[in-house]
Amino acid sequence: MCIDRGEAAAYAVAMRWDALFGDMEAQLAATVRLELDAETAERTRADAAAVELTDRLRGSLGLLIGVQLASGSMVEGVLSHAGSQALVLNEPRHQLLIPYSSAVRYLGLSRLAVAEPSRVRQRLGLASALRALARDRAALAILVLHGSAADATLHGVIDRVGRDHLDLAVTGEGEDRRAANVRQVTTIPFAALAALRSVRSPED
Repeated sequence: MCIDRGEAAAYAVAMRWDALFGDMEAQLAATVRLELDAETAERTRADAAAVELTDRLRGSLGLLIGVQLASGSMVEGVLSHAGSQALVLNEPRHQLLIPYSSAVRYLGLSRLAVAEPSRVRQRLGLASALRALARDRAALAILVLHGSAADATLHGVIDRVGRDHLDLAVTGEGEDRRAANVRQVTTIPFAALAALRSVRSPED
C-alpha cells in the first residue's frame, strides 16, 4: 500500500503535536504535584507549630513514658492525666504528680496531639490538685528542686495550700499525720516542687 507523502507529513505533524501536548500535560501535572506537596508540607509545618506540649501529652495518655526532672531524677510510669499545669504518672505502687515547670525532657511521647475540650479542666491547675491531696490527708513524698541529698525528699501531709505555696507537716516516712509525729511544718513554693509521690488507691 502506497502512502501519500502529504498524508505522511500530516501524520508526522500530528504525532509531534500529540507528543508536545503530552509533554506539556506531564510537566503541568508534575508542577501541580510539586505545588501540592509544598502546600501540604507548609500546612504540616503550620499545624506542628500550633501544637502545644500539653496536647502531645494528652495524645500520649495510657503510654509508658519517662520524665527527667530539673532535680536530675528520671522517673517513669504510665501517663494517666495531663492537666493544665501538671501531669500524673502511675507507677506500680504509687502515683507521681509532676508540675510541667519541673520537667526538662520527656521520653516516649506519641506524635498524636489532643486539644483539651473542657474549659473547666483548662482552669484546674496545680493548686487544685494539691488542695485535693490536702483534703484527702494523703501521705506524700515531696521531691524538692535544688535540695541537697539529705533534704531533697520530704515526707508528710499537706496542711494547707495557698496560691503559690503549700504548708507541709513533715513526718517520718510512712507515719500518720499526728501531732506527736510532726517534726516541723515547712512552707514550700510551687516553683520548688519537682514531684509529689502518693500511694495509689486500689482502683487506680
